Amino acid sequence: MKKIVILTFLIFLSIKSYSQSDKELVLKSFENYKNAILTDKGKLAADFVDSRTINYYSTILDKVKTADSLEVDSMGIIDKLTVLTMRHRVAKNDLLNFNGKDLVVYAIDNGMVGKNSVVNAELGNVITNGDFSKAEFVVNGQKTPFFFHFYREDKVWRIDITHLFSLGTMSFKKMIDDSGETENDFITNILEVLTGKKPTENIWKSVI
Repeated sequence: MKKIVILTFLIFLSIKSYSQSDKELVLKSFENYKNAILTDKGKLAADFVDSRTINYYSTILDKVKTADSLEVDSMGIIDKLTVLTMRHRVAKNDLLNFNGKDLVVYAIDNGMVGKNSVVNAELGNVITNGDFSKAEFVVNGQKTPFFFHFYREDKVWRIDITHLFSLGTMSFKKMIDDSGETENDFITNILEVLTGKKPTENIWKSVI
C-alpha cells in the first residue's frame, strides 16, 4: 500500500512538472513570435506559427491566383483584404512561386500581419489539454475575453494566427461602419494609404 501511495505521488509530481513546462514553453514561443513580428523577421516568426496558419495562407494564395471578382467580393473581410492586398503589393512572379509559408514570411516582413495584435499583448493564464493550449489575451495589463491558441507540432508550441481573425473581423467592421464607406471602398482606400499607390481594377482579377 505504501509503494502505491509513493508511486501515485511521483506520478502526480511528474504530471505537475510536465504541465508547468508546457506553460513555460507556450510563453516562450509567444515571446519569440511577438519579438519576430515587431522586428519584421518573417522567417523567424513563421517558425512559431502552426500548420493551420500555413494551410490558411496556402488557401489564400490559391484564391489570389484563381478567384474572380465575384468570388473575392463574396469573401469575409479578412480573406478579401488579404487577397486584394497580395494582388496589389506582390509581384506576379513572386505570387506564382510562393507557397503558403513564403506568403506568411512576406506578410510579416512587409508589415501585413498586424503588429497591433501583439505590441501591447501578454499572455495570462495558460490552459493545456494534450497538444492544445489556450492562453488569456492580456492587453496593457488588462485581461480580455479572448484567447491565443497554440498547438504542439513537432514538439514545438506554435501559435494559430487564424484564431485571431474573429477579433480582426470585428475591428474592421467597426472601422468600416465608422467611416461610412462601403467595405470595398474602405479596403481600396486602405491599400492606397498604406502603399501610396491607387489600386487598379486588376486587384479584382485572378493572377493566372
